[in-house]
Amino acid sequence: MPKKRHHNIPASYLVLFDGNKTLLSLRKNTGYEDGNYSLVAGHVDPGETFTDCVIREVREESGIELKRKDLKVAHVMHRAATDENYERVDVFFVARKWSGKIINLEPEKCAEIAWFDIDNLPKKTIPYVAQAIRSILDGEYYSEYGWE
Repeated sequence: MPKKRHHNIPASYLVLFDGNKTLLSLRKNTGYEDGNYSLVAGHVDPGETFTDCVIREVREESGIELKRKDLKVAHVMHRAATDENYERVDVFFVARKWSGKIINLEPEKCAEIAWFDIDNLPKKTIPYVAQAIRSILDGEYYSEYGWE
């Protein structure tokens, strides 16, 4: 019988910059990192690309529209499993152009969406998210988190 392979959970994240600020969302009622800041993001659905995922999630969560041509993969992170859950593969996109007004379309899962200074992120920013933002600003295209 063939060896069973392990699985990774893929997710897409959007990093928006406006000058020296980045957009973060405050999680609530999700069961994961509630009360902490993250990026607009979501899990990739079966048969969906990372790019299609980020476009869909951003539209669903913040109301803005992204075009594929305005997205750039800025960072990939491989995260270790923290319990019995699978390892994670996260793709972080940067978009410097978008259309529409940023609004919180999921108030049941997000307490707020707000801009924060990239040099002074909230203390309650999820650590791997803060690492990814720093990596992007430092021009690092790949990192690992939680393997120590």
